[in-house]
Amino acid sequence: VNNAGRGWYGSIEGMDESALRAMFELNFFAVLSVTRAVLPGMRARGKGWIVNVSSVAGLVSAPGFGYYSATKFAIEAVSDALRDEVAPHGISVLTVEPGAFRTNAYTGFANEPVNEPIPDYHDMLERVRATFIGMDGAQPGDPRRGARAVIAAIAQDPPPRRLVLGNSGYDAVIDTLENNLVDIRANETLSRRADFPT
Repeated sequence: VNNAGRGWYGSIEGMDESALRAMFELNFFAVLSVTRAVLPGMRARGKGWIVNVSSVAGLVSAPGFGYYSATKFAIEAVSDALRDEVAPHGISVLTVEPGAFRTNAYTGFANEPVNEPIPDYHDMLERVRATFIGMDGAQPGDPRRGARAVIAAIAQDPPPRRLVLGNSGYDAVIDTLENNLVDIRANETLSRRADFPT
């Protein structure tokens, strides 16, 4: 179970590059390191489970949290490819997308002031920070129920490819995916005209 991660907030334009790279190191590359380390043993046994904890933010990006979302979108992509690569070896991969769960994940935001070099983004980032501070300790997701949902998903035959956890997260993901589908279908003619004529 790859569950390590931390949320940084900042604008796409102004976030400190060292913070951005540190976030990818923890949220993405650390997941790859652990996964690659356990795969040889799983392949030798012909079975195993990899559960990559992504986030609703891995399917729904938000202003002020774009780079965090990017790390989680990357987890989604790697998990999808890995699932198909390791299935012939008896290994299963589940991607879990929790919404707001009542853990200490939001505690640090109170002690982390907006550190944005571009004043035009300060108000937006103050709102992002205030949202997380206001939600701390009142997140609707129950970690124990979430863990039980993951265990139940693994026990299903066949198991799901991904599991969104929490009501608001589920609604946000469904809305985003449905809107994306509408947008893609609205441009079907342009999309299909991009091939050489047959």
